[in-house]
Amino acid sequence: MSAVQQFCAVESAAQGDPLAGSGVHAERNLLLSWPRRHWGRNLRRAGGMSEALLARLDALAEGGRRVNLIHRRDQPEESHRLYLMPENRDFAVPRDELPAFLEAFERDADLAAWERPAPTAPLLLCCTHGKKDKCCAKFGYAAYKALAAAVEARPDLPFEVWESTHLGGCRLAASALVFPALRKYGRIPPDDVIPLLESEAAGRPYLPCYRGDSRLSPLEQCAQVAALEWLAERGEPATELEVVGVEERTERARVILRRRDREGDELSVTCETREVLRLDTCADIDDGGPSLSRVWQATAIEPH
Repeated sequence: MSAVQQFCAVESAAQGDPLAGSGVHAERNLLLSWPRRHWGRNLRRAGGMSEALLARLDALAEGGRRVNLIHRRDQPEESHRLYLMPENRDFAVPRDELPAFLEAFERDADLAAWERPAPTAPLLLCCTHGKKDKCCAKFGYAAYKALAAAVEARPDLPFEVWESTHLGGCRLAASALVFPALRKYGRIPPDDVIPLLESEAAGRPYLPCYRGDSRLSPLEQCAQVAALEWLAERGEPATELEVVGVEERTERARVILRRRDREGDELSVTCETREVLRLDTCADIDDGGPSLSRVWQATAIEPH
């Protein structure tokens, strides 16, 4: 009898590993379309890339800009889409011109020859990077297909949906990221696809799958998500809460948040650390097993 196959995402959920506080992501991004079947294990390297292109992408990453590969079936293989975020710029570049484009970008030169109109719809990336982790192949690709199908069927859901290389948090697959809002999601089951898209279309995070605002620290994300849930339970949903104060100690902290849509309303969220035994990736199943990790958990919320 063969052994039951394990998945880090299944084990993570069983251990109560929280979504909130896991949404950290670089703010400066370059997204480059490249056929998924050529992706390697590294999030920005793929078969068919020239040495000149690889060197340019590595230099960008070393300079602090995250580079992810993206894929969509309707994108021609020899013509590439590139997005710059948070600049919200869109480019179409033939493969043989990619090194020249990136060199011009690094020099802050004119990019008009390649530029398209700025995106008017949010970009939604869903990690399907199976060569990085099998959970992203199994759960990520299923979520991507459901998200893409929903957007195709519903003109009122204005998103560009792309497959993506590693977005972080393989154990939380399916993982997704919305640009330019920089909101991160995880554990997206089929029944949550439409509500998530409808919520994002209205400019609100979808709380059941929400990992957090990527521009905040894990502690701030934990507090913000808890406060948003607290308000939603009281029939006062908020689109965004601004962090206005943090009092942090080793195992306990207090975060003060302010509603941007209602001046003067503030909430105080107390968070404490706890330990979770988890597999960070499927590779950990055969390489050392689970390890203890510290996460933040909201324990008290009150008006401030």
